[in-house]
Amino acid sequence: MEKFTTLTTVAAVLDRPNVDTDLIIPKQFLKRIERSGFGQFVFNDLRFLADGSKDPDCALNQPRYEGAGVLVSRENFGCGSSREHAPWALMDYGFRAVISPSFANIFENNSFKNGLLLIVMSADETDRLIKLIEANPGYQLSIDLAAQTVTGPEGFAAKFDIDPFRKELLLNGWDDISLTMKKEDKITAYEQGHPRPWQAATKAA
Repeated sequence: MEKFTTLTTVAAVLDRPNVDTDLIIPKQFLKRIERSGFGQFVFNDLRFLADGSKDPDCALNQPRYEGAGVLVSRENFGCGSSREHAPWALMDYGFRAVISPSFANIFENNSFKNGLLLIVMSADETDRLIKLIEANPGYQLSIDLAAQTVTGPEGFAAKFDIDPFRKELLLNGWDDISLTMKKEDKITAYEQGHPRPWQAATKAA
């Protein structure tokens, strides 16, 4: 998993509440067996018309948001199904962080396990930030995970809370596999003491 320490990038706005996982990555695109390649389909029903062309009225298709690495949205982001493809798609598209007043629990857990930073801001702070982004094309945010701050032009500055364990994982780029491999010496020693590891609880014949 890629480390997350600091990030300075263009911020994009999806100004709607209750963005569910089927909107983030529609069900018809869940057939891939890899974690990559989902970015092209993110927010497919918003970004594209029925004929497959880009919808010019979709905010995410605006040139001002090209290359955005942070998405700012309204409350209850990531609700709906438990599909892990949602954070995969957002990250594959280029987002490293999402800012919202609240996130759905399962989406939140899936995101942190995959290295997507979720930042909770109050509804008032989020509203102010959305207005600043919309009023200033190319608006950039700077996120410092260690300091737990988000700053931007026009005097925007906010602190955010994060679980200390999740913070440590993101700063070091550790996922579940990485944590397991940190105990590789103990795992190896255990296996060497059991000729049949799959029968470790029984006496070898």
